[in-house]
Amino acid sequence: MNITITSRKTSVKDSFRERVDKKLSKLDRFFDDTAEAVVTVTNEGERETVEVTVRAGGMFYRAEKTTGDRIDSLEAVVDSLVKQIVKNKTKLEQRLRASAFSEPETEPVVPVEDYSVVRTKRFPVKPMTVEEAILQMNMLGHSFFMFRDAQIEEICVVYKRKGDSYGLIEPVEEEEE
Repeated sequence: MNITITSRKTSVKDSFRERVDKKLSKLDRFFDDTAEAVVTVTNEGERETVEVTVRAGGMFYRAEKTTGDRIDSLEAVVDSLVKQIVKNKTKLEQRLRASAFSEPETEPVVPVEDYSVVRTKRFPVKPMTVEEAILQMNMLGHSFFMFRDAQIEEICVVYKRKGDSYGLIEPVEEEEE
C-alpha cells in the first residue's frame, strides 16, 4: 500500500510516520499493492485530528477521529476502517482481494445490513449554479442537493459539512489502474 502523510498546522516526526506504516499494514490483507492511503494530521489547539482515506479498486474508505493525542486518533481511525471493511465484507469481497477474508478474524463478525431501497424519488434536474443549488438545498431543509451544474453540464451534489460550510461533489472519469 502506498501511504502519503500530509500535515496541517503541525509537523510529523519520523516516529509517527513509522507508527502510521505499522498501523496501516493491518489493512494490507484487504488490499493489493495498488491501494493508496492518504493520512492527514491536523492540530487545532489541544486537539489532534487524524483522517485516513484509502483508495483501492475504484472504491474509497474514509475515517476521521479527533482526540487529545495524535496516536490515540490514529488507533481509533484504523480500528474504524477495519470495522467498516469487515462489516461490509460480503459486498466488498468481489472488489477486494478474495483471500482477505479467509484468514481467521480477531474482530467479531457483524451481521450484514440489508440495503434495500424503500423509496425512490424522481425530479427534474435543472441546470443551475452551485450557489443556486445551495440556496435550493437550504430552502428545502435538506443536507444535500443534486443538480446539473450549468458551467460544466454534469450532475453534481452540494452538501452541508460540519461547521456551517458546504461541500461539492463533481464527477470525474475513473482513472485506469
